[in-house]
Amino acid sequence: MIEDALGQQMLALVLQLEAACTAADNLAKAVEEAFPQHPAAEIVLSIPGVGVQLGARVLAEIGDDRTWFADARGLKAYAGSSPITRASGKKSSITRRWVKNDRLNHTGCLWAFSAITASPGAKAHYRRRRDDHGDWHAAAQRNLFNRMLGQLYHQHHKLLDGQTAFPVELAATA
Repeated sequence: MIEDALGQQMLALVLQLEAACTAADNLAKAVEEAFPQHPAAEIVLSIPGVGVQLGARVLAEIGDDRTWFADARGLKAYAGSSPITRASGKKSSITRRWVKNDRLNHTGCLWAFSAITASPGAKAHYRRRRDDHGDWHAAAQRNLFNRMLGQLYHQHHKLLDGQTAFPVELAATA
């Protein structure tokens, strides 16, 4: 009897998982159809490492109203990509932000990772942070995300290609 009850419970969980997977697939299809029609989609998709799904997540979290953030620093703080520097007397410390938009921050990790694999300039920037500055993987990715957020903020109705985002001269010197 116990095994039958556990079997019924497992069957119910499998049905719930199947429904969740179907809903996720339907949402992905809807994003694939709707996001390219957004006026800012072409600009967001021009940034290295951003695809339709990731671009939709970024745009959903930061919004399309450019006046929502006073400057790029505000956007970076909201995303949790800019560091916090605390100084008192002769001591100073640099730490990451704990209060942030967690969904945008997670999207930033995915964005930075895909940019590292998609753009030679982004990879050179990441390697420079790791090798020259001694950053850990997460800190180097956060720095890359921070830079890309600044580029996204300052982009006004123009496309950004990999060459503009990460010039070859900088990549060659790294």
